[in-house]
Formats: sequence, structure tokens, C-alpha cells
Amino acid sequence: MSIELLAIIMFAVFLVVILLGYPVAFTFAGTAVVFFALGMIFGGLSLRTLNVLFSQWFANSVSNFTFLAIPFFVFMGAVFEKSGLAEKLLVTIGYLMGPLRGGMAVAVVIVGTLLAAATGVVAATVIVMGILALPVMVKYNYDPKLASGIIVASGTLAQLIPPSLVLIILAQFIPVSVGELFAGALIPGVMLAGIFAIYAVVIAYIKPDYAPAIPKSERTMTGGELAVETLKVVVPPLFLIFAVLGTIFAGIATASEAGAAGAVGAVGLAVAYRKFSWETIMDAARATANITGLVLQILFASTFFALVFNQLDGQDLITEWLLSIPGERLGFIIAANIIVFLLGINLEFLEISFIVMPLFVPAVQALGIDMVWFAVMMAINLNMAFISPPVGFSLFYLQSVAPPEVKTSDIHKGALPFMALQSFGLVLVAFFPQTVTWLVDQFFTGRAPPEVFPGLFGL
Repeated sequence: MSIELLAIIMFAVFLVVILLGYPVAFTFAGTAVVFFALGMIFGGLSLRTLNVLFSQWFANSVSNFTFLAIPFFVFMGAVFEKSGLAEKLLVTIGYLMGPLRGGMAVAVVIVGTLLAAATGVVAATVIVMGILALPVMVKYNYDPKLASGIIVASGTLAQLIPPSLVLIILAQFIPVSVGELFAGALIPGVMLAGIFAIYAVVIAYIKPDYAPAIPKSERTMTGGELAVETLKVVVPPLFLIFAVLGTIFAGIATASEAGAAGAVGAVGLAVAYRKFSWETIMDAARATANITGLVLQILFASTFFALVFNQLDGQDLITEWLLSIPGERLGFIIAANIIVFLLGINLEFLEISFIVMPLFVPAVQALGIDMVWFAVMMAINLNMAFISPPVGFSLFYLQSVAPPEVKTSDIHKGALPFMALQSFGLVLVAFFPQTVTWLVDQFFTGRAPPEVFPGLFGL
């Protein structure tokens, strides 16, 4: 049996097992063990191959300070969630937007975007917004489909808007920094949030009963009170988020250092708002440990899988196939988006990042495609997959906390228009790569992309 055939069988077995629902880390490791043994029998592999594994673990994981950004940013978001700061944000912005038709939906987009920038974790953002916003929107007679769709769409922006956990993970597989990915994703993320908000307002004016304004009798705050409350509740978290991202973009701090400052700042805000308690800190720490442990477990297992797969010449085979797709760049980009979207329907973003990106990178480099632009497109694509009925993960997150008045069918139907809006955003980024590269070039003037990729118009 040729080693190339063994590599193909290895990857096929891996996909089948993971789609059957087995934990991804165990699937990575178990497949690697089985096919390493087969490689020793049929492919000429030896135990000396494993010597490289330990050095890769140390170099790519244990001594990689970029990974410190993961627990810091997750902790920062968890403190926002557990301390009730997210609830204060939603209530205040809801009052601010109350007189506007569709105002509560716009408030959900704004708060969802801020939480996305604070947490970087989709599940936390969607669940928090579902608990806080969905019952209120149902109370004010919002159409359940619109209410559900706006929550899952804005919550899923946590995969794209910095400091996204997806971007931190992707930076481990591509030759660009976390800061460059953060800068590249910021404009597309805000652009998608703006598209969602505009859609909500347009629908509210076309169909007033879908998204009515909050009744005047329930808007009890005066203009002065609301202004003061907005300054107190909205400005400090905004300042913290922009300060964290700004220090990264300006080169003042690394992602890990900025994440540490953000975590301390979130605790400081909890203290300032009198929301601090040891129970909050312990809950946030427990959530952080769970997510960080999951990431590192998958990383160790996927490194073993990649080592065996590469020794069987699987990476060369995949790269050769990707480069042979008709249409060169255009064909590759279309194929990559289709693959990621289909995998994203059934798999978490962590699994896709560890499975797909290492396979795509050599082809991206060979074709001269801007790596930041490509990675941001993949993140937008994952957003679409995450809200795709019938098995998008964000839909299940919202279902778990939805009130009885909101049916499962409402959640799934409500996601469809926002999938279309995200598709529109993906097309804009594809045809106008400056939406990604402009901010990167402003802050990272020394970067040298393999070739300035002119977007799909230049193919």
C-alpha cells in the first residue's frame, strides 16, 4: 500500500469519525495512533519520527506566548457576563433606542457587537443575549423570527470581531501576527453589524408590527437621566475595548499583554459598578479554564495528527490537489469557501481551524493570496455556517435559553435572512479586499504580503 493512499484513508477516517460525534481531540489522537502504526507496517515510518513531536509541542504550544491571550480574553469576557455588566449595557442602550421602531433590535446588535469584542466566544455571547434580550423583545411584541435572527447573527460576530478566539487560533497556522488579523477583521465585523442594524430598521418600517417601538409609558428615564446613565454604563466598557485593541494595533503591547490588561480592566469595572464578588471571579475562572483546556487539548492532539499525516505525504497531496483546481485563484477561493461552510455546519470553529487551515496555508502562499484577507473571509464564512439551519451551533445555543413563546422553527427561519446578509458581506470583502487590508496597512506598515491580492475583480 502506498503512503499517499494511506494518507487519503487516514483523512477520510478522521472526517467520518468526527462527523459521528466523537470528541475532536480524541479523534485526532486516536486516528494518529492507528495510522502511525499502519505507517510503520506499510509506509516505512519509524519510532524516531515521534522525537519531532515533543519539540513541536514545546515550540508551538508550551513556549508560545501568544496562547496566553486566550485565557486573558476569555476571562475578560466571562467577567462581563458573570458580573451583570452585559445586562446593564442592554438595558441602557435599549432605553436609548426605545423611541425608534426596531430600536430594541438595534440595541441587541450594538450590545452583541460589544459583547463579541469583550468575550471573543460565540456561545457566551449568544446565550447571554438570549437570556437578556429575547424575553424583552417578545414582551414588546417583536416578531419571534426577527428577534431570534438578530440575536444569533449579532452574537456570532464573536467569531470575527477582535479579540476573536477564532483569530487567535488561526494566527498559529498562518505567517501573520494576531494583531494583523485583529486589524483586518475589525472593519468587516463592524460592517456586518451595521448591515444587521440597517436591516432591522428597514423591516420595522416596512412591517411596523414586526418591531414596534417601546411604548412611551415604559420609557421612564428622562433625557438627562438617560444621558448620564449612558455615559456611566456604555463609555467605560467601550474605552476598555478600544484601549485593549488600540495598544495591539499601535504596537504598544502584544495580544497577550493587552489581554492581561483587559482582564484586569474588566475586574476593575465590576468593582466600580459594585458587581464584584468572589463567586463572580470563581465562575469566570472556571469558564476560562474549561475553554483554555479544550484549546490546548485539541492543539496537542492535532499536532500529533499533523505529524503523522505529513510523514505520509498527505500535506503535499492536499496542496497539489488544491493548486490543480480549475480557475487557479478563483477556483481555489470558491472551493475553500464551500469546504469551510459545509464543515462549519457540523463542526465547531476550533475543529475547523485545526483541521482545515494547516491544509490551506501552503496553497494560499503558492497562489500569492494575501493571508490576512483569506483568513478574514474564512472567519466570515464560519459565521454563516454557525447560523445555518438546521444544525448551526448558534441556533442550538439560543434554543437552550429561549422562552416558550419562541418556537424552534422561529429560530431556524429567523436565521435565513441573516445568512443572506452575511453572504452579502462576504461578497463585499471578496470583491473589495481593502475592507480588510486598509487598516492592517495603516498599523503594520512593515508587513510584506506575498503579493497584493487585487480581489476577485483582479482574477
